[in-house]
Amino acid sequence: MSGHSKFANIKHKKEKNDAAKGKIFTVIGREIAVAVKEGGPDPGNNSKLRDVIAKAKANNVPNDTIERGIKKAAGDADSVNYIQATYEGYGPSGTAIIVQCLTDNKNRTAADVRNAFSKGQGSVGTPGCVSYMFDERGQIIVDKEATDMSADDIMMMALDAGADDVEEEDDSFVITSSPADFSAVREALEKEGLPMADASVTMVPQTYVQLTSEEDIRNINRILDLLDESDDVQEVYHNWEE
Repeated sequence: MSGHSKFANIKHKKEKNDAAKGKIFTVIGREIAVAVKEGGPDPGNNSKLRDVIAKAKANNVPNDTIERGIKKAAGDADSVNYIQATYEGYGPSGTAIIVQCLTDNKNRTAADVRNAFSKGQGSVGTPGCVSYMFDERGQIIVDKEATDMSADDIMMMALDAGADDVEEEDDSFVITSSPADFSAVREALEKEGLPMADASVTMVPQTYVQLTSEEDIRNINRILDLLDESDDVQEVYHNWEE
């Protein structure tokens, strides 16, 4: 997808999130809690926690906030146990949407997700109804303005670290890997000092859908905005070509 700017979408999401930092802290806080409960509070021995910390830093979450979250999750045996829940559905004109949640009340979350789809003239489908249209990939995005390295140097560094591919966009480099190799690739590139605008395991659409109707665009934005307002929603993936 030459010329398609994934980084522009990242920046767009960050700008929306910057207007509601509490949402970021809630999302990251829940991911930290789950990572600590699964693998302990020491990032040195918990690769999932290291990945969450890297995601937190990419979202400008302060170090003391991260540390408080880890200590709280490690020291509170009665803390909330979050359950992972994934919903799949359709937006306008057959656009595919995947919603990943961490919740302590699945009934509340399911109602919130259904409400978002309904108000945007979409519908929640059955598990697997759209996920086959996406590939799970480790993805690291490097802002061109943040590095003086050449495309060739970044390509060589990433491939040496175990990445599968490096794609040059108008404003960024997109480094992809298998989900299993993501942590090792991210850590190797971090040690080399490569600045990362975003680093996560994500769902990449195999194809994208363009919406030309103003009503369709208004409706899909309605769905995405309502999902973003729910504290239970961690990530939303879609194949709309914004």
